Amino acid sequence: MTAVFVDTNVLIYSEDGRVPEKQAQALAWLRVLWQRRAGRLSNQVLNEFYTNVTRKIKPPMQSGDARAEVRRYQRWQPWAIDHPTVETAWSVESRFGFSYWDALIVASAQTLGCRYLLSGDMQHGQVVDSVQILNPFLVGPEILDADPSAPPMLTAQEP
Repeated sequence: MTAVFVDTNVLIYSEDGRVPEKQAQALAWLRVLWQRRAGRLSNQVLNEFYTNVTRKIKPPMQSGDARAEVRRYQRWQPWAIDHPTVETAWSVESRFGFSYWDALIVASAQTLGCRYLLSGDMQHGQVVDSVQILNPFLVGPEILDADPSAPPMLTAQEP
């Protein structure tokens, strides 16, 4: 099984119908991750998700519905950021120039042993130590069927 860390923006697009193509792609990825039990995330992601879907998307999601989604994603046993994760994030921030918040996402993915990090906000294809960033709007979940012992490969390039 290839573990895949899901960034906040993927969860948000799965709920935001203003961009139907991105919503469909986010939902396709999440469906596969649920089926394979391969999805991973952190409490940071869930907190950002709740705040953004109840305040920033139009129309905003009802608080009760957003809470239900957060509770559903609790089945993925979200990573609780600890001091070693913060230390790793600082290293990622320094070496790769990520914002601190993105570095925490990358560090959480590393800690959870994820091969991929799905993010529409970070650089598609970039490899940070053992984690490759994939933009789920440029590549589909079929990449998970690639040989897990092979080095990370891209099946799509940024436009």
